[in-house]
Amino acid sequence: MSGRPAAGNGPRRAVPPVPAVWPGAPTPLGARFRVGPDGVAGTNFALWAAGAEGVRVCLFDEAGRETQIPLTELTHEIWHGFVPGVLPGQRYGYRVDGRWDPWTGARWNPAKLLLDPYARAVDGEFGLPPEVYGHVRDWPEQQVADTVRDERDSAPHVPKGVVVHDDDDWSDDRRPKTPWADSVIYELHVRGFTRRHPGVPRELRGTYAGLAHPAAIEHLVKLGVTAVELLPVHQFAHEDHLLRRGMRNYWGYNSIGYFAPHAAYAASGTTGQQVGEFKRMVRALHAAGIEVILDVVYNHTAEAGELGPTLSLKGIDNRGYYRLQDDARRYADYTGCGNTLHVVRPQVLRLITDSLRYWVTEMGVDGFRFDLAAALARSMHDVDMLSPFLAVIAQDPVLRRVKLIAEPWDIGSGGYQVGAFPPLWTEWNDRYRNAVRDFWRHALPDVREMGYRLSGSSDLYAWGGRRPYASVNFVTAHDGFTLRDLVSYGTKHNEANGENNRDGTDDNRSWNCGAEGETDDARIRALRRRQLRNLLTTLLLSTGVPMLVAGDELGRTQRGNNNAYCQDNEISWLDWSLLEDPGWRALYELTARLIALRHRHPVLRRRAFFSGRAQTADGLRDLAWFTPRGAEMTEGDWYAPAATLGMYLSGRDIPGRDERGAPVVDDSFLAVLHAGDRPTAFDLPGPPWAERYEVVVDTSLEEQAEAPATVHRAGTRITVPERAVLLLKVA
Repeated sequence: MSGRPAAGNGPRRAVPPVPAVWPGAPTPLGARFRVGPDGVAGTNFALWAAGAEGVRVCLFDEAGRETQIPLTELTHEIWHGFVPGVLPGQRYGYRVDGRWDPWTGARWNPAKLLLDPYARAVDGEFGLPPEVYGHVRDWPEQQVADTVRDERDSAPHVPKGVVVHDDDDWSDDRRPKTPWADSVIYELHVRGFTRRHPGVPRELRGTYAGLAHPAAIEHLVKLGVTAVELLPVHQFAHEDHLLRRGMRNYWGYNSIGYFAPHAAYAASGTTGQQVGEFKRMVRALHAAGIEVILDVVYNHTAEAGELGPTLSLKGIDNRGYYRLQDDARRYADYTGCGNTLHVVRPQVLRLITDSLRYWVTEMGVDGFRFDLAAALARSMHDVDMLSPFLAVIAQDPVLRRVKLIAEPWDIGSGGYQVGAFPPLWTEWNDRYRNAVRDFWRHALPDVREMGYRLSGSSDLYAWGGRRPYASVNFVTAHDGFTLRDLVSYGTKHNEANGENNRDGTDDNRSWNCGAEGETDDARIRALRRRQLRNLLTTLLLSTGVPMLVAGDELGRTQRGNNNAYCQDNEISWLDWSLLEDPGWRALYELTARLIALRHRHPVLRRRAFFSGRAQTADGLRDLAWFTPRGAEMTEGDWYAPAATLGMYLSGRDIPGRDERGAPVVDDSFLAVLHAGDRPTAFDLPGPPWAERYEVVVDTSLEEQAEAPATVHRAGTRITVPERAVLLLKVA
């Protein structure tokens, strides 16, 4: 092995004259514009780099010329200085000096311009030419390539941070503050949602401004959702293997700037304008009564493993920011993305919590969904629900008041933690997803699992004061089949991703209804639409917090691709022309009707778990389960093979009181779910359950009847069509 570095021209020399630098302050971290001594305007730069031997802030003019300014003040491992005359819009980065000793995890390389972890805006895109790697990427002996330092200057090839002036006090904003139990979440991609929207001006499509446009918000309001959950909007980079194939990371789960709105989603500019545009989007959504939840990726960064690029944290203090193995050349990878942030370390924890508070207090967001949250809850190695990360969140006066959603797993040992997060948190409930998918493809051995999932998953969440809304119920998410593809494909079709169809899960629990992919068979098409109605109705009648994926209500398809993370094209973008098709328009209208029904009836969005016990002498209980013979289910019925389940929800026994202290009383409902391929008889339960039943929803019908509704007397034997849900209101 040779340790000789690659040839190169070295770091750029500073362009004189070098501005004066005053001591400044070690807090707050980042580049903060302010008025300094004697009323002089400038920017304070502060960077935590514990093991570094020196730090230079590098300023870039419009021609790309660089001026390097040493930060000579060091306070508690933070290098800092105030530079007079540096105003908002200034582009900058850092060069950090230190040892190159990969065997001990030290990877300092001053030839690499580094993005400020606290940059509020980022200008430019990350490409990945050899110059942006701290090591010699094309070293002939690849097994040791990461140990050979590359001396080529990366500055011409990487984006720069931008100084942003933020004086917004949000005094004109009104947060919706929707209670958890009343929430309906809508997961969407900022770019994909509006990229093809005919009502959004072409120049705004695919941007924050596009999502803020009245035409986009109108759809959300008519649908009735209370919150949008945005796929990652932190500044992210594209992976090398995608760039080599001429592709890009579309989803954005490859963050590199935890304070900066992703610049490519801005219509107004990228030298700070993206910050204001994002805020205007949040305000517009709030004005429509819609909360904004961010999908955040604090478990890893875009710098990958030891063979990845040097873009920010790796060059600032590799050992301080990342989990390393016993062999410190290697990264501990609990994420499948090459690295894992070392959240146990105070400075890393500070970076994350500072970022979270920033998005709440200065950018106006209402909550977060944490990607691979189990990785954040690891102490030294094991997942620990008393970990520093969870403890800090629980006591933080800002963060403990916003919506917190965990994706409660990672890929490491012991990483599956569904039902284990502490009471402050809600969780994506994949056991709900799996049970509902299996029930409607008639693959459950019995109905026990469905009983738990429909009624709030008390087996997972009825502890520690948790409530039914701890379960975020979903049938689909961005990762996997769309709802339409779930009933149209038996296997994944990811060939367009260029990975020989090896990527994406094989555990889809899907059923193509008799043909693979699109078909002209009218019978199969009708069956698929019925299955979509069944899945959406089940989701929106279940206790817990429902989450829809943008476009599922329109019949959006990804052509069988269940891992469209790199498809920034019509595979992923919403096709709004589907609303012109009567069949898909009817699906949208049913979804809106079900959400409205949920909003009207508190029995469908309970704040406490069911007791299943009779509260009065007549024997009526808040929750009861019935067989097709109209009899209450016995222990044996739960274990027997079955395709039909009757669920009675009593509106008379809802725990809690309204804002004025009055009891909450609602209608009662009977939901009959039948997954069999033939019609079945069902005896409607008599008193004390009901005297009459009024049909509210019948998913066997393409168009839902409004009025007059069909009314059945209690005790009547009705016919439930094959593969259908009947929702009946007690009259």
